[in-house]
Amino acid sequence: MNKWILGARPRTLPAAIAPVVVATALAGSDWNWFRAALALKVGVWLQIGVNFANDYSDGIKGTDSNRIGPTRLVASGLATAKQVKTAALISFGIASIAGIWLSLLSSPWLLLIGIAAIAAAWGYTGGKNPYGYNGLGEVSVFIFFGLTATVGTFYTQTGHATALSVLCAIPMGALACAILAVNNIRDRAQDELVGKRTLAVRVGDIRARRGFVALLAIAHLAAIATFIPWTLITLAALPLTISIARSVLSGTSGSALIPLLGKTGKLQIIFALLFSIALTIQ
Repeated sequence: MNKWILGARPRTLPAAIAPVVVATALAGSDWNWFRAALALKVGVWLQIGVNFANDYSDGIKGTDSNRIGPTRLVASGLATAKQVKTAALISFGIASIAGIWLSLLSSPWLLLIGIAAIAAAWGYTGGKNPYGYNGLGEVSVFIFFGLTATVGTFYTQTGHATALSVLCAIPMGALACAILAVNNIRDRAQDELVGKRTLAVRVGDIRARRGFVALLAIAHLAAIATFIPWTLITLAALPLTISIARSVLSGTSGSALIPLLGKTGKLQIIFALLFSIALTIQ
């Protein structure tokens, strides 16, 4: 696989794609394919930028030296720190161009949200006091890849936000957090050794695993809580949800958790498609 595709970590991209799909379905007759495409471009390139930025920051700090998960470019020597930093800045640049265009079509307030999103992306593992090292990664993911991505996409197409759009953002945020959570459960032991106080490190292995399952449950419950009858079709994803939950609760650890990252991403895409169908035919 090309090293830059590897570094972009495609398995994490559902966190960026799913909220745009759901928000566009919720927009109904007000949907606008061009604005949806711009929102998708913002989300995907922001996610890729986050992945490269984390690769760079963890690489220069030396916290990825004995990594269990997918190969990191800097730590493995596949690319220099400067090259990976440049890749992160280019990714953020592409996201920014799409975001500026989208703000010109909808609201200038989106510029401030975009700046905050990029700052949060860099600050996750970058800088002197990265918040991702202090157990706040899931909070940021829920805000930006759940609430902001879903409600923001809906707003750019309809010109307003609704309580329903916020409620629909909860499953997307919960599943995006689940992708990060399983990643942190996998790396918990190594993260603790190098001083990364992720949420999994702070609460311990058992609670982290239970928290992961809770995120999956919240996604299903929040969809049903919209009181749109057709959202019951999201329960079609329940077998996959249960399978992933059982694997995590069984104590699977280390490299054996790597496939579950991809499965959790797959769950988010399937869930988003089912949820979108329900919102379209409501």
